[in-house]
Amino acid sequence: MIGRPKFVLASGSPRRLSLINQAGIEPDALRPADIDETPKRGELPRACATRLARQKAETALAMVRIDEELKGSFVLAADTVVAVGRRILPKAELLDEAAQCLRLLSGRNHRVHTAICLVTPRETFRQRLVETRVRFKRLSAEDIEAYLASGEWRGKAGGYAAQGIAGSFIVKIVGSYSNIVGLPLYETLALLGGEGYPIHFGWLNAL
Repeated sequence: MIGRPKFVLASGSPRRLSLINQAGIEPDALRPADIDETPKRGELPRACATRLARQKAETALAMVRIDEELKGSFVLAADTVVAVGRRILPKAELLDEAAQCLRLLSGRNHRVHTAICLVTPRETFRQRLVETRVRFKRLSAEDIEAYLASGEWRGKAGGYAAQGIAGSFIVKIVGSYSNIVGLPLYETLALLGGEGYPIHFGWLNAL
């Protein structure tokens, strides 16, 4: 599209794609960064999210550099970490992991940290970290069993997806809702706009 720089989303997450689309931006390409997302020993949640977002951005940038059509693109990466205190909850892949997460979150407050990392066409890096506090209702054994059976938890940080069934577990949110889903829209668009990306370009043709 003439008059608009290329935009690459360094993620294969349908949720992040849906959120960036919601903001009126259609990525020119998706370049998911396949990295080891294991927290380092003793690493705090905020530091973990920030490190992984930067690593994803660097990995995607390496792919963009060797693609003639995408050279000079804006590249956006993000990583979401769910934590109870200093404890980072896993991106649940196993039933037992998800069950453990849900029991831990039941009736308690937790924090969702999403780090976003933007690489500009000049290859400068800009980062933001957004934190949202979330409180879950007390989950019954039936709640947990039924949610596990839904399979919706698979691959989700903290073993739940706020935009799905687990939205009914949430008593209170302090902060950005889109952050819990995986991409804080206000901060993302502020970052893009601040670096000269025409964030309103797609709005003109949205209807």
